Amino acid sequence: MANVLAVTNQKGGVGKTTTTINLAASLALADQNVLIVDMDPQANLTSGIGRKGSFQPAGTVYEALTAENVTDVRDFVVATEVEGLSLLPADRNLTGAEVELVSLDDRERRLRPLLQQAKIEFDYVFIDTPPSLGFLTLNALVAADGVLIPLTCDYFALEGLAELMTTLRRVQASFNPELEISGVLLTMADNRTNLGQQVAKEVRDFFGEKVFDTSIPRNIRLAEAPSHGLPVILHDVRSKGAEAYLSLAKEFISRRQNCRKEET
Repeated sequence: MANVLAVTNQKGGVGKTTTTINLAASLALADQNVLIVDMDPQANLTSGIGRKGSFQPAGTVYEALTAENVTDVRDFVVATEVEGLSLLPADRNLTGAEVELVSLDDRERRLRPLLQQAKIEFDYVFIDTPPSLGFLTLNALVAADGVLIPLTCDYFALEGLAELMTTLRRVQASFNPELEISGVLLTMADNRTNLGQQVAKEVRDFFGEKVFDTSIPRNIRLAEAPSHGLPVILHDVRSKGAEAYLSLAKEFISRRQNCRKEET
């Protein structure tokens, strides 16, 4: 069974979409079968993986959330340039879902049945979420087994951390008691600065072993890759950004294997 992970942080610009694309692509290249789900109305995940305007006859994630009796995720999934990496795409129509979900039954749980079925099809499922706590993010958190939190190494990242933890506790209490923090990823890291070192230390002190050993540096190739519709590993495999996400994928797989050993 797959881990369904919501890549989330209520603060924008922390690297949620970048992490979803590049971690998923790195895992796919390590022979994992991966699905990425675009739950952001800006649809940056869809365009960043080169699939803007691509969708199945059944539609995008918008139709998957708002139509009645939808249970088969395969009706909405499209392939990407990376073998083993599939996408549940979004477009601007998703903006209307926040309003339309209000009047629907099980409005917080519309995504969950689709991704329960996806667990059988995929080794990993990553959900890219918008930087807000609306019904789209709530659906992602209710559908997820765990949360992957990207955090930038700056002061404002720490400032928003308490709010994020409060949100997660509320979701656990009301909708998904099994939701856990699966990992914390330091992004846009620069260990040359005192502030970067201090923030990294405070995050590691707070979250302990939840923080990945791998951190993601600021890298121009990472910023360029979405404009080409490619993960950075296909845009420039020798870049520091590509190396970091490949390292993260290895750590990700290793952690999962260790968890399975502990369970048995």
